Amino acid sequence: MHDPIPTTAFPDGRTVPVLGQGTWRMGESRAKAADEIRSLQLGLDLGMTLIDTAEMYGDGSAERIVGEAVRGRRDEAFIVSKVLPSNASRSGTIAACERSLKNLGTDRIDLYLLHWRGGHPLDGTVAAFEELKKAGKILAWGVSNFDVDDLEELIAAPDGGHVATNQVLYNLGRRGIEYDLLPWCRDRHVPVMAYSPLDEGRLLHDADLIHIAKAHQATPAQVALAFLKTRSGVISIPKTGSAERARENRDAMDIHLTAENLAELDRTFPPPKRKVRLEVI
Repeated sequence: MHDPIPTTAFPDGRTVPVLGQGTWRMGESRAKAADEIRSLQLGLDLGMTLIDTAEMYGDGSAERIVGEAVRGRRDEAFIVSKVLPSNASRSGTIAACERSLKNLGTDRIDLYLLHWRGGHPLDGTVAAFEELKKAGKILAWGVSNFDVDDLEELIAAPDGGHVATNQVLYNLGRRGIEYDLLPWCRDRHVPVMAYSPLDEGRLLHDADLIHIAKAHQATPAQVALAFLKTRSGVISIPKTGSAERARENRDAMDIHLTAENLAELDRTFPPPKRKVRLEVI
């Protein structure tokens, strides 16, 4: 029997589990597609209903994998996708969203993000997001890879305060956002989505984390995800194309780290003591 996955709320009141599913590099191999679809479907079965994707991933192929995975059960899923900065003019954002909707085989995207800052003015991108929202094609919008100064500029733009999330690199080994970015988002009730929560697999081979995990009869990945579960307002989106790994990720939510455990993790993976430039993969 699993513990329920904790949830967090977006500014519009919708809640999502703090453990979702990523899709970076999905759809790049036909041979792996069936396993990737099954993994996402199992994730839905296990309560990991938020699925993150982007038009960039596999040039739309990851979105098509997601579309296949949620076919017949769209209302169970909370779909996040992203527009490339090169496409993020006012008209370009709307056109990109239409392509993503087609790839996903749906009439709406639950949360649509600007993938990172590019050359197009934020005002135009935000205006497009608001237009898409009014049309019901997206239900909320946010950003990715924005540091505090970017967010300050964003909320100064017309309707920029409607930002619903910021998706950034965050894991045990990369804790820089804890100094200022995470508190900024918490103060404004803007959840943070943590991509690469296992640091592209690097944490799985960390000797100290392996030692800590053994004490919990868990894997390093599970402890890394359990750590993020303790961070208020943070949603983890690990990617896996394996049903076995999907179950392993879900089981991480049954791990309850104590204050002593967290202090040990702080000694091994120290939190920042000063401003750290936002890391990006």
